[in-house]
Amino acid sequence: MEEIIIDCPFLPLRDVVLYPQMVMPLFVGRERSLKALQAAINNDENLIVAAQKDSEIIDPVAEDIYTIGTELSIGKALRMPDDTTSVLVQGRQRVEILEFTQWDPYIRVRARRIFEPADWDRSTEALMRAVRTLFEKICTLNRSMPEDAFTFALNIDEPGWLADFITSTLYAPLKMKQEILETIDPAERLQKLSVHLAKELDMLELEDKIHSRIQEEVDRSQREHFLREQIRAIQGELGETDVFTQELNELREAIAAKELPPEVRAKAEKELARLAAMPPMSPEVGIIRTYIDWILELPWLEESEDNLDVAHAAKVLNEDHYGLEKAKERILEYIAVKQISERMRTPILCFVGPPGTGKTSIGRSIARALGREFIRISLGGVRDEAEIRGHRRTYIGALPGRIIQAMRRAGTRNPLFMLDEIDKLGQDFRGDPAAALLEVLDPEQNSTFADHYLDLDYDLSKILFVTTANYLDTIPAPLLDRMEIIEFPGYLEEEKLEIARHFLVPRQLEQHGLAEAGVRLETDALQAIIREYTREAGVRNLEREVANVCRKIARLVAEKKRYPKRITAKQVRELLGPPRFTSEELQNEDQVGVATGVAWTPTGGDILFVEVNLMPGKGSLMLTGQLGDVMQESAQAALTYTRSQAEVLGIDVEAFEKTDIHIHVPEGAVPKDGPSAGVTLVTALISAFTERPIRRDVAMTGEVTLRGRVLPVGGIREKALAARRAGVKTFVLPRKNERDLDEIPKRLRQDLEIVLVERVEEVLEVALAPLPTPVKRRRKTAVPTVKPPNVPPA
Repeated sequence: MEEIIIDCPFLPLRDVVLYPQMVMPLFVGRERSLKALQAAINNDENLIVAAQKDSEIIDPVAEDIYTIGTELSIGKALRMPDDTTSVLVQGRQRVEILEFTQWDPYIRVRARRIFEPADWDRSTEALMRAVRTLFEKICTLNRSMPEDAFTFALNIDEPGWLADFITSTLYAPLKMKQEILETIDPAERLQKLSVHLAKELDMLELEDKIHSRIQEEVDRSQREHFLREQIRAIQGELGETDVFTQELNELREAIAAKELPPEVRAKAEKELARLAAMPPMSPEVGIIRTYIDWILELPWLEESEDNLDVAHAAKVLNEDHYGLEKAKERILEYIAVKQISERMRTPILCFVGPPGTGKTSIGRSIARALGREFIRISLGGVRDEAEIRGHRRTYIGALPGRIIQAMRRAGTRNPLFMLDEIDKLGQDFRGDPAAALLEVLDPEQNSTFADHYLDLDYDLSKILFVTTANYLDTIPAPLLDRMEIIEFPGYLEEEKLEIARHFLVPRQLEQHGLAEAGVRLETDALQAIIREYTREAGVRNLEREVANVCRKIARLVAEKKRYPKRITAKQVRELLGPPRFTSEELQNEDQVGVATGVAWTPTGGDILFVEVNLMPGKGSLMLTGQLGDVMQESAQAALTYTRSQAEVLGIDVEAFEKTDIHIHVPEGAVPKDGPSAGVTLVTALISAFTERPIRRDVAMTGEVTLRGRVLPVGGIREKALAARRAGVKTFVLPRKNERDLDEIPKRLRQDLEIVLVERVEEVLEVALAPLPTPVKRRRKTAVPTVKPPNVPPA
């Protein structure tokens, strides 16, 4: 067919694609477009239109316009009040824009008319049927589709016109509509349209399912609301009230009867008013109801009366625990002051000590002595700040923090509140719970503690807070500053013996049904369990081993076999097997270069030996036995002091350059550190170089300086126990540790001669055996000796 080229005014369209045969109004507002429309009307010309690629562009250029457009004829034009023109147009034919011949004052283009094929085959007929079927379903599901759209489509016989009409009625993207316009072959056009119609149908069917489900929910809600209103009306006629109203009345009565601070009462009444204004099925109802329940169940003003009888408190504490004098004394002081004055702030105590020393259990005893409720929460592993302060009510499933939850369980606002394992708090991206505890454990702030869930100030100042920890190092300094530290040292062997005799053995005999069987554990049996089967500061493992003995006796009783009623050390070894632990024992004789020291351990104290060997060499120093940095430095300081005093001690100065020194501390698998072995190291070194034996019954502890001064150390109580247990007769201590002697029980000191020293020379005079020949030495001051007190034998 011969090409037909036309030259006409051009109108760019925004967000619209106009197809041949389509009649539609256009609203023209741009100045250049208005002039093009006016020129076409004046010259009785047709218009050519094409869609812009970007509808935001006000003055498009050639690159912004699609090349395939539509030639259209102009019908009636109408001037609008907003200076735009509405014109009714009808599409005539597809055209291809060849060039833009004019841009001002309006756009003109040269275009080529595009003719569609006039014949089609049976496959095109099939496509037309398939498209009509899909379009019918879409018209049924899409409520915004014109009612007569499908009827009009049934009357179209041409495939091209059918595709153009259906596309024009769909809410499709501009790109897709332009693609249909640019497809010249009607069959291909129908094929593309059918794919899009199938996708649209799937989307409409999904929307219909969702809409149907929503409609069912709405209908059910409306039906339930209607039925509830009918029930309410019937109950009103019968003089009854519905369940929701009844619950509101109960809450109103509970708020009126509860003792509440004014601001809390106002908040509760406000929330109750909100609840009453809501429909019963509202999701907010459960949230507000739970919040009001929390307000009503918390003890805002309820208090338990304290038992301020000091004698009664002392009796209760002594009944439940042996020893722990510092903790008991502090509690009795608190009770005594509270008896005299009500102005004293409640203390915040922190019990620090090894596991199994009674920190948690004495908290329960304190509560019993005071007549208060006992509440305990474990802080071990807590990493979320919300565990302390709670979650805000905006979150689903929000609850108050552990502090408020525990107060609800307590039922009074002045319980004894134990925060267990405070040294094991953690922190992560959810916040720092230790920082949240700063407010809880500060007497200046905890009277107005703010929980995020309650959003009300809660008074925690009446609570007696007791925290427990195994170590202080991991507790933040600001938190530690708010607490009064009470140390729980490890139990002495004598204390463990008394605890086992009065508490552990009776309890285990009762639990194993042996209380009436006449079974008794002798003292030597308990000592064997303590020394050979446990190695701890507390008594937990001791109780386990006592229970182990009881179980084996109980089995013999159950099997009707003979069983021992008096358990001795020998029978303990038969029942529990070979000893698991052995204690260091003193040397059989005085030796050169072997000194006895004492060390503090978490499980109490122990003796250790420092061995020094000299070998021909170049003056090197070798240290073995898993010694820490501080202990290695102590050994170097001891060697320096020995070399500086060589002339006084009668040691050949050149010997240090020709001799290798090996210092070893046995039990090499056990790490050792600290400065307290200084005097032991220097004594062993001097003994090795002077070949003077060291008395095997002398143990010592103390830090040594390069000038020979003996400085104080810690753990004197545990070290003295270890020395006495090992059979030491003389215990050498720094003079500045004299203040620590009060911590050593009198019964422990009666078998132990304690010597206080200030300088190494005094240590040597006590520890080294006499010289075989006189040696020139400095004048020494008399060694002060603390004589054992005159205590009658046990």
